[in-house]
Amino acid sequence: MPKLSPREIRRKIQGIRNTRRITNAMKVVSAAKLRKAQEAIYASRPYSEKLYEMISHLFTRSGISDHPLLEVREERVADVVLVTADRGLAGAFNSNVIRTAEDLLSRKVSEGVNVNLILIGRKGAQHFSKRNYNVLKAYEEVFRKEINFGVVKEVAQLLQERYVRKQTDRVYLINNEMITRASYKPVVRTFLPFEGAPTSEDDLSVYEFEVAEDVFLNKLLELYLNYQIYRALLESNAAEHFARMVAMDNATRNADELIKTWTLIFNKARQESITYELVDIVNAVEAMK
Repeated sequence: MPKLSPREIRRKIQGIRNTRRITNAMKVVSAAKLRKAQEAIYASRPYSEKLYEMISHLFTRSGISDHPLLEVREERVADVVLVTADRGLAGAFNSNVIRTAEDLLSRKVSEGVNVNLILIGRKGAQHFSKRNYNVLKAYEEVFRKEINFGVVKEVAQLLQERYVRKQTDRVYLINNEMITRASYKPVVRTFLPFEGAPTSEDDLSVYEFEVAEDVFLNKLLELYLNYQIYRALLESNAAEHFARMVAMDNATRNADELIKTWTLIFNKARQESITYELVDIVNAVEAMK
């Protein structure tokens, strides 16, 4: 590296300080958004779990076993829904979930399964658009302000129609999920066929329907599937804010270390400059004698 003058070093230190202000501001913003996002996911989880239990119980007690969304078929075609972020600067948030999806895709292709992709989030769309995969749909700018529920309904409807028409045999949902308040990881779930939870044989509950039973169950199942997509987006959104907060905190700490390092270099360069100037003055005085 060429030797820098004190003025150039001072300019470099100022640039690092400006970058530090940006990273620190982004950390604070992400921390504020994270609290709101975590409140949303922790409020949504009990509802999602109870809805799942109720649907499982209703399907078991109603005796409906031939519903098209319950049909288990040999897996020849699979759809994969991948949720990523619209923005970067979040550490390994996007790369980890994309790698998880690629591992699943490679495994399915090796098993002779034809795989289709539905991508939610700009980072996933950018990555897979440059590779040899069949992308059915790609949605960008889903997380700009609030989660776009129109995208949620469209994706859930598309997946249900494809499964009922036997255009796909299984649907997987991949997203980052908050494990604790201070950790997250990519998770892979089977979205379709719907797999009900086991129910107790001792439960003798009887249900009476004021509307047609199949109509009611279809609406309830549609609500559940919509909510599963929505919850995946909520989880991914919270994990993204956490990842960005950590990444920006690390960047701020690194900037602090760089400022200290370059300040020492600046002081050394300034002392050398002063020393050289004094030597020049002394030599000039000696020459004048």
